[in-house]
Amino acid sequence: MLLPKRTKWRKTQKGRVAETTTRGHEIAFGTYALKSLEHGKISNKQIEAARVAFTRFMKREGKVWIRIFPDKPITKKPAEVRMGKGKGNPEGWEAPIQAGRIIFEVDGVSRAVAAEAMLLAAHKMGVKTKFITRRDAVEG
Repeated sequence: MLLPKRTKWRKTQKGRVAETTTRGHEIAFGTYALKSLEHGKISNKQIEAARVAFTRFMKREGKVWIRIFPDKPITKKPAEVRMGKGKGNPEGWEAPIQAGRIIFEVDGVSRAVAAEAMLLAAHKMGVKTKFITRRDAVEG
């Protein structure tokens, strides 16, 4: 699963996710991609589940790029604990996602295989997504 090797701070504030992205909104490496249509947060478990789903469907053919990284710690207080008494312990990691951000890219497989694989990955995401193709892609 994805998580940072080390961070400067153990806990961070929740913050807000910007609605639209200003970077990472174009296909850079592959031919096909999964693009988010809304802003939100995606956990490292969701990213890993999506990666496993589409690599199994593609039978480990082609090349996959994961364009997001969960570097924000998420804290949680134990069950049935009274209010106050500080912030909870870090429980997991999340990646803030803006609308228009490329999440996954794929190359080296046919369009039909890539579309079906990305559909499987989209079911694991916590945000609405769409399958896109590079403009200069040639079907081969």
